[in-house]
Amino acid sequence: MPSLDTLEMVAFVKDLADAAAPIVAKYFRTGLAVDRKADNSPVTAGDRAVEARLREMIEARFPDHGIAGEEYGVVRGNSRYVWSLDPIDGTKSFISGRPFFGTLIGLLEDGEPILGVVDCSFIGERWIGGRGVPTTFNGAPAKSRTGVSMMDATLAATSPDMFETLEETAAFARLKDQARLTLYAGDCHNYGLLASGHLDLVVEAGLQDYDYLGPCAVIEAAGGIVTDWQGRPVRRDSTSKILAAGSKELHAKALAILNAV
Repeated sequence: MPSLDTLEMVAFVKDLADAAAPIVAKYFRTGLAVDRKADNSPVTAGDRAVEARLREMIEARFPDHGIAGEEYGVVRGNSRYVWSLDPIDGTKSFISGRPFFGTLIGLLEDGEPILGVVDCSFIGERWIGGRGVPTTFNGAPAKSRTGVSMMDATLAATSPDMFETLEETAAFARLKDQARLTLYAGDCHNYGLLASGHLDLVVEAGLQDYDYLGPCAVIEAAGGIVTDWQGRPVRRDSTSKILAAGSKELHAKALAILNAV
């Protein structure tokens, strides 16, 4: 299979995000019914409708590509190119009327994220970036923040409850104790803020790969780094725990703290 044209793929991911946005708006703050999946996480008709539309567009344009989505599973998962889809990342925020949810789209080559979109459409904020595609925020260049010490760092996590084991809780507490400021909530919006240099660290646990593969490409194209808690690069099905940092230096410091004994 030939390599993909970068400009073509950037245009296509913009089309995907543009298609998702009105569907999200149609369902947001409408009091829609909430179902529970097998893992007890919430899902709505909005989640399903967005992913169905994205899959339809990908199938029509790239029928040989794989798709791995939160709501409808995996097709052609062994393809060289696979799309990672999280139609509404932050469904708990979505069903509660909070606007900091988003649509996450990632393109993988041989399992590695090479292009990503974090689209928080309700508040009109979109990040795009990847291999050979410097990250932009609403079309303008975005760069992560560098030269930040741990004592000056701003740390974000969606919820302290996502750290479920004693080891995870203790590791996050060590990091929290050394950071200047810790913020909760935000979901995928935190990844965009890190890519734009407003946050310095995002630490998460209990994730699925569609939660981080698109954001990983965005952050790394902005100058940051995303790994698991052992410092390994992320891929499909690689981890449930993420450490994202605005610089390699801060990442190394945070990694050492997370793994201190």
